[in-house]
Amino acid sequence: MFGIGMPELIVIMVIALIVIGPSKLPDLARALGRGIAEFRKATQEIKESLEIDDEELKEVKEDLVDSISGLKETIEKEVDLESQSKGPKYKDYDELLEDYRAKTSTSQEEEVKEAEEEEESPDGKR
Repeated sequence: MFGIGMPELIVIMVIALIVIGPSKLPDLARALGRGIAEFRKATQEIKESLEIDDEELKEVKEDLVDSISGLKETIEKEVDLESQSKGPKYKDYDELLEDYRAKTSTSQEEEVKEAEEEEESPDGKR
């Protein structure tokens, strides 16, 4: 019992009897016993609630692996479809730049035409 022998236990009991007194010692011992019993009960409940079967852990692990592999396959299929359906739009940077300039110049020309049309409109609205 915690490495306490009979002589040490007797000394502790005598000191407790002197300090606490003979009238309150039984009440204190009873309260201490109840406290220890409640502590044991609480620790046992915690142990039971934390107990998990190995089978449950294996099932959870398998479910996770299945869901991850399913996601991985889906992503790979999407990437393959995108790479097959679309090739590179431009061969090099110069071609990209030419296309950009063509788009911006046409949009600027359209803005100029719209502005001219607004000025020439017979409605007089500006």
